[in-house]
Amino acid sequence: MQSVTETLASLKLTGLSDYEAESRLAKYGFNELEGEKTKTIFHLLFGIIFEPIFILLISCGAIYLILGDWHEALMLLGFVCIVIGITLYQEKKTQHAVDALRDLSSPRALVLREGEAKRIAGKEVVIDDIVIVTEGDRIPADCVLIDCSNLCIDESLLTGESVPVKKIHTKDLNQNFQPPGGDDLPFVYSGTLVVSGIGIAQVKRTAMKTEMGAIGKSLKEVKEEKSLLEKETDSLVKKFTIAAILLFVIVVLVYGFIHNNWIESLLTGITLAMSILPEEFPVVLTVFLAIGAWRMSRKKVLARKNTAIQSLGSATVLCSDKTGTITLNKMTLRTLYANDSSLWISQTSGMPSEFHEVIEYGVLASQKEPFDPMEKALTEMGAHSLGHTHHIHKNWTLLKEYPLCPTLLSVSHVWDSPDKKEHIVAAKGAPESIAELCHLSENEKEKILKKAAEFSKDGLRVIGVAKADSSKVLPENQHDFKFNFVGLLGFEDPVRPGIASAVKECYNAGIRVIMITGDFPATASNIAKQIGLNNYDKHISGHELSTMSDDELRKRIDEVNVFARIMPEQKLRIVKALKAKGEIVAMTGDGVNDAPALKAAHIGIAMGQRGTDVAREASSLVILDDDFVSIVNGIKMGRRIFDNIRKAMSYILAVHIPIAGVALVTVLLDWPLILLPVHVLFLELIIDPACSIVFEAENEEKNVMHRPPRNPKEKIFNKKTVIFSALQGIIALAIVLFVFYYKISSGASEDVARAIGFSTLILANLCLILTNRSWSLNMFETFKDKNPYLWFIIAGAVVVLVLALNIPFLQGVFKFGQLTIFDFALALFAAGLSVSWFEIIKFLSKKKWIASLT
Repeated sequence: MQSVTETLASLKLTGLSDYEAESRLAKYGFNELEGEKTKTIFHLLFGIIFEPIFILLISCGAIYLILGDWHEALMLLGFVCIVIGITLYQEKKTQHAVDALRDLSSPRALVLREGEAKRIAGKEVVIDDIVIVTEGDRIPADCVLIDCSNLCIDESLLTGESVPVKKIHTKDLNQNFQPPGGDDLPFVYSGTLVVSGIGIAQVKRTAMKTEMGAIGKSLKEVKEEKSLLEKETDSLVKKFTIAAILLFVIVVLVYGFIHNNWIESLLTGITLAMSILPEEFPVVLTVFLAIGAWRMSRKKVLARKNTAIQSLGSATVLCSDKTGTITLNKMTLRTLYANDSSLWISQTSGMPSEFHEVIEYGVLASQKEPFDPMEKALTEMGAHSLGHTHHIHKNWTLLKEYPLCPTLLSVSHVWDSPDKKEHIVAAKGAPESIAELCHLSENEKEKILKKAAEFSKDGLRVIGVAKADSSKVLPENQHDFKFNFVGLLGFEDPVRPGIASAVKECYNAGIRVIMITGDFPATASNIAKQIGLNNYDKHISGHELSTMSDDELRKRIDEVNVFARIMPEQKLRIVKALKAKGEIVAMTGDGVNDAPALKAAHIGIAMGQRGTDVAREASSLVILDDDFVSIVNGIKMGRRIFDNIRKAMSYILAVHIPIAGVALVTVLLDWPLILLPVHVLFLELIIDPACSIVFEAENEEKNVMHRPPRNPKEKIFNKKTVIFSALQGIIALAIVLFVFYYKISSGASEDVARAIGFSTLILANLCLILTNRSWSLNMFETFKDKNPYLWFIIAGAVVVLVLALNIPFLQGVFKFGQLTIFDFALALFAAGLSVSWFEIIKFLSKKKWIASLT
């Protein structure tokens, strides 16, 4: 049995050159199913123009043209173009974020290019590429096998049959493909799963020409169910739309009968409908989730589903693997035990002869080209310290491998010497399993396990090594060999930097951390102590777990945060026990056997570097750098995204109340109109970018990781949010109407009163943006948090307002009279007053006696 490198060399395979790959990619296109095509600028423009808000604007423009008011019509058209430009910017920014995420989440493939194995996006695989597949991989395209070993494929995605099929290789790479299903075929198909073994294959069909492509059309028709957040938003939009239609009818009829001017009543009704229509709600949700997911990817967290972003803020328990997530997964061989002697490698430059054999058989029990970090460290040590001796057997042939199994945590390799005169068997695995393989006496077993426990207390990961001779007939079970104990190997896997502070951050955020590992309990407890895990000295082992009832596990799981010697299949029981206790569970995993636990958890977190495709597909999140700190950063980012969505939604609700109220009250009280369509358009120029761009870019609250997890059933508009948002809007409305009425009552002209009333509304709108940036900090404290979009919007709004108040042409378009400095100061003071009460509430909420009220 050759290694992959040896096989590639013997077959003289070097793969395509980069130039050839690029040429084929240009000729045949990406290796992906036809799905939703990227929208062009014209598609986006077409979709925007036919939204209700723009239909109303076009209707207004048409009415002004009929009336011969060219100035008003052209001004409306100019504003429409600006709003369309802003909307296009939002759409393109969202689309770029989605495209970036699609590239990240594309299935990965290991291909041979110019003699080197490279991991690329599955969509970049081209015809004639040489692909290497191993257990847990998804086949990236339809291929013919050049070479394989113990390769079994799950083709149920194409055939419906759950039993894996065994594959063979062929020399005829140009034979016609046969339908999937059935054993001993040399064909592998796109989308199917490698259950076991390894294979080297040549790509023959990609994209829509694959077997998967043949059924791809039906996949495009599959619609994902909407999230709770999307359903809540849809419900709000429907309610606001119904209200807009009803008030439109009421205003048109009331104004028309009172003034007997149906054209003006229609314009007034359209103005009111424009002020109420909540087109911002779905925009906010789309922009925030898409760009938020992109921001998370920059923190090394890939959200495969938008619902995962919402769920992150609700997690109450985070179950994490130790190796590679909490630790670096960069093993170093630190200690040896053989012939009743121990050796700390850091204490010596040489390797005494009594320890040669334990390294020799440890290397023989490892892969020729190891992927596992412990095997890498062991192989490197063997090459360094024994490379010049007869203990390293590069020319021996591997005859058979006995893999790890749930009942026996050890692997055995049978080797054939070059002269074919002897077979050597090498085994390594958990010390207790190696002791069992060697049929040791109780005293011998106790002595070895005691020594292993000593190493474990120092935080080392310990494995045992054994050897045996073999006849020509190999047994079915590795347990049937007559093994002799050789020694122990102790490996050090350092804790990742920043883990202790990340665990502390989780505790501050009300999130419990559980560590799950296959290591010895003593090793696990040592690592748990280093990272500051609560109750690090209490643990449940895999053996204990297997003997526990579900009720017993649920009782003990409250006080145990360390699970040691756990098999991947046992993770599912841990998840179920936590869920039964009402916890919202986030679970990490990387292997095929982790998939059920990842799927069962509320938030499945797969590893991006060492994780299998199956684990990634079963998960909600993928941690691109496999780091526990990135998981915590993802939780923080998820909370920030949800907070910012709530802030934006609160602002939208608050700002629509004074706009709609002003339009409605002036009609019902028969006051001069404050708002005309051009005024609402000006407001939209502020509201649209503010709610989607400004609030999306806001930093997280200072207390984002110092508060308990959010209830997953909690709505965006909970009781507190609705009350404070509505109060913001109502008080702003009252102040705008008061300023307007005060000016009218004091004898000012209708145009002057409109100018000061609208100025107050614009400035109050800007104050609403500032006060809603944070519901815990006052608006002056938030100035410390940089948000370039905010000042661009505020500066733009103020400049346009000042120009509209002072340039005669714009005064005519907006129907404004000339304001004095005192008038503008009054508008500014009134706008600040409209949010001052909320700033006082923020201050008082920091006091214990009122915190419960807010």
